Amino acid sequence: MAKKIILVFLLLPVFVFAQYDRPGSADAQFLKIGVSARAAALGNAYIAIAEGAEAAYYNPAALAWIKGSALAFNHTKWFAGINHDFVSLAHTFGRLGTVALSVTALYTDEMKVRTPLQPDGTGETFYSNNYRAGLSYSLFFTDRVTFGGTINYIKMNLYSGFSADAVSVDIATLYVTRFRGFRFGMEIANFGSEVQFVNESYPLPTNFTFGLGMNAIQASSQTLLVSFSAVKPNDGQPLGQIGTEWNYRDLLFLRVGSRLNHDVEKYSFGAGFKVNISSYNFKLDYSYSDFSLLGAAHRVGAKIAFGD
Repeated sequence: MAKKIILVFLLLPVFVFAQYDRPGSADAQFLKIGVSARAAALGNAYIAIAEGAEAAYYNPAALAWIKGSALAFNHTKWFAGINHDFVSLAHTFGRLGTVALSVTALYTDEMKVRTPLQPDGTGETFYSNNYRAGLSYSLFFTDRVTFGGTINYIKMNLYSGFSADAVSVDIATLYVTRFRGFRFGMEIANFGSEVQFVNESYPLPTNFTFGLGMNAIQASSQTLLVSFSAVKPNDGQPLGQIGTEWNYRDLLFLRVGSRLNHDVEKYSFGAGFKVNISSYNFKLDYSYSDFSLLGAAHRVGAKIAFGD
């Protein structure tokens, strides 16, 4: 049965993404913006090593490995005064599986309404925002294989009278071995209805991602994690992502990553640290992503795990 399910994962993208490179043909592009400071520092090569509540975005199958409860919050300082936030709460109900609620928001500061005759503003102002709310569920299939999925509701508001919504699903699987923490993950994300503004309809930015990760160095006081993933979006060429993370005594983390075949974003780096207080586990992360002429994106994230 497991082999048949994996075969479906491998063959489905052939039908879903059997199309030419078509930049700009998909809407809801904010769904492509990574939500995690740790993942961004690793070049978004994160599908196989996703952990905690933020796995609801990267690989919901990883949620099943949570023991107790987990909370994650990430803030991204995007370009042109745009902000991007993500929050997720997950809880494991024993053998029944793990459930997570997550919200992603992309929003602007207050902007002036301008016209050709009034380029300095009409006196009116507006906000533009995009939201996604997701409900995730994950369960162990075997002691090493987990499956998970997310149902998303997407709402986009460009201006008064110009809004649209959509529904999508994410389906993922994760295989974790006992050899140096080797992991293999796959996901089909943003598969759903089209987005319609006025009389025009556009598909969501559906993509198929697979990746792997393992501890290249595994010593008593430090480890070196190496992760790789490949992404095939429905509106562009395949992308490669690679990242490494040095972990010193499970307290200090240094990360660097790169994106292959990407026109703008090339490299990223970041750091994090972890503190254990009683039964609470706290993690703080920061990342810097270079986008060439566009500038840089800064992300900060906080994660809490409790109730192990």
